[in-house]
Amino acid sequence: MPYTRCAVCKYFRRRCAPDCVFAPYFPNNNPQKFICVHRFYGASNIGKMLEEIPVQLRANAVESLYYEAKCRIQDPVYGCVGIISSLHQQIQIAESQLAKARAKIYFLDAKFTTVESTSSLDKSLIHQNRVDYVLDDPFNTLFY
Repeated sequence: MPYTRCAVCKYFRRRCAPDCVFAPYFPNNNPQKFICVHRFYGASNIGKMLEEIPVQLRANAVESLYYEAKCRIQDPVYGCVGIISSLHQQIQIAESQLAKARAKIYFLDAKFTTVESTSSLDKSLIHQNRVDYVLDDPFNTLFY
């Protein structure tokens, strides 16, 4: 079986050792991933970070570094922070809209409850006075 070098060893044109710390996270078929991360962090810093992180967390760390590097390429000034700020602002806008909608629902519910209690009061007056005010009802379509 021919042994292929990882993207890091291929980039630096060196032989890939069997215990290469980069091999599981920067495969040969995706060299752009390493180039992107290397551009911002440097290979030696990436190696140091991977050595310090527990093995079970290294894949997530590499994906995080890659995502941060891609964001930094797209937005050199803010990077991930720009995306986080934008999402935070969208959350605040959505929360504000939700609060307005809840307030409107509360207001309409209170108004409906008031109208309902007023109409029950009117019905009790009708029964007390034995008078029917059907003609005074603006929603009555009897004569329209």
